[in-house]
Amino acid sequence: MATSGDLSPERAIGEFDVKGLFVDTIRAALLAGEVDLAVHSYKDLPSTPVDGLTIAAVPAREDPRDVLVTRHGHDLGELPAGATVGTSSQRRRSQLLRARPRLRVRPVRGNLDTRLRKVADGELDAVVVAFAGMRRLYVPEQEGGVGALGLPLKAVALEAGQVLPAAAQGALAVECRAGDSDALAACAHIDDDASRRGVRAERSFLSHLGGGCLAPVGALATLRSDGLLHLAGMLADPVSGEVLRRSHRGPAERPEELGVALAGQMIASGGAAMLDVIAATRDAHPGARP
Repeated sequence: MATSGDLSPERAIGEFDVKGLFVDTIRAALLAGEVDLAVHSYKDLPSTPVDGLTIAAVPAREDPRDVLVTRHGHDLGELPAGATVGTSSQRRRSQLLRARPRLRVRPVRGNLDTRLRKVADGELDAVVVAFAGMRRLYVPEQEGGVGALGLPLKAVALEAGQVLPAAAQGALAVECRAGDSDALAACAHIDDDASRRGVRAERSFLSHLGGGCLAPVGALATLRSDGLLHLAGMLADPVSGEVLRRSHRGPAERPEELGVALAGQMIASGGAAMLDVIAATRDAHPGARP
């Protein structure tokens, strides 16, 4: 099914005035009874729930990291000064420039094939994309090449210490109608408790920051061997490029509380001013509303 975001791949995401840009058509079909289950990229779901729908399962999460794709297998530190990197994500842009201020970051839209071919053709030196998308759509060669496309490209993972991913990146959300007992029972077999808890912590952090779905926010929850959930978060000022990072840990049984606690810590340590800038930027460009 084609969603609003799929139908106009040439438009910048901030130009749309649609809530749930990449899930709207699918959710409408679910509510209308045309389909019984919807599978979403969890990070595309708005934080506000929809009446009549519920997340029935979060399957085991794919690798949540971002990857840097180049022709030569460069990691972030090896890119030459002035190299052109494609991404339309303010979250990625702010963290890339924090690490490498002399890079040139250009917006790029289109499906994964389109973005990768811009690197292969020399239009861009690199792109940053989600590792999960690469893994799900293509089978990388042993040495990291994007073999399924037949393109001479190499993908290098960006560790969370360099670039924190988007909240719920790499996770799927399987959604059904709230009263559909058969669908709920079937989905219980594919639900992964650790993945669900991690995503709930990350999305709670995002929601309680209140910056909206296009805000430059990153989060990653990791379940540690001591049974505690460790949540790292980042927030960036879209004008100055300043990046704020904080982390918090707490019981895995209360992931939402962990997200709320980290959001409060972030706001108290300078995030409030950044959120004011984000709100002003959003108000100046009404199409960028979440």
